[in-house]
Amino acid sequence: MGVFSITYLTNTIQISRTTALLGVSAAAFVMCFFIPLFGHISDRVGRTRTYYWGSLITGFSALPAFWLMSTSGGNTLLIWLSIIIPFGIFYASVYGPEAALFAELFDAEVRYTGMSFVYQFSGIFASGMTPIIATTLLSYNNGSPLLLTLYVVFSGIVSALSAKWIHSRRKRFMQMGDEEISIKHS
Repeated sequence: MGVFSITYLTNTIQISRTTALLGVSAAAFVMCFFIPLFGHISDRVGRTRTYYWGSLITGFSALPAFWLMSTSGGNTLLIWLSIIIPFGIFYASVYGPEAALFAELFDAEVRYTGMSFVYQFSGIFASGMTPIIATTLLSYNNGSPLLLTLYVVFSGIVSALSAKWIHSRRKRFMQMGDEEISIKHS
């Protein structure tokens, strides 16, 4: 959202690069406050639950965000809100619990390697490819963001389902651990 919205706003919506950069910068500033908030919420309600709902809300927020960008008529406030709300607030609900969620996926002996692999792998194949995919989807649809927003929604759904899968596996492993403890004490 942060990287691609600059290109979309300058090339498709035809606003100045400075206005687009200021909107993304404002969203990043807002995110600085919401990341710790959602990290705290994940401490209370659970990381996978926070990540699950955050992924869905962030994914589906692309629909109104890109609609607002494309129908804003160049109104800077509307454009900035269409960036700040999904990127500065909603995405923070995913990014806030993410580090702890990933850390909890691995035993202490392999945690650093496991997290590094996940982070680097996703950077190469997800984050790195996203601007190329987004540009391609816009060109297929003559500059209309519909296919792009559907891609973001799809990504949000995949992320949410992944959080559900993590939660169910963790629950199963915890039950297996409880069974091992009861067997050892028998």
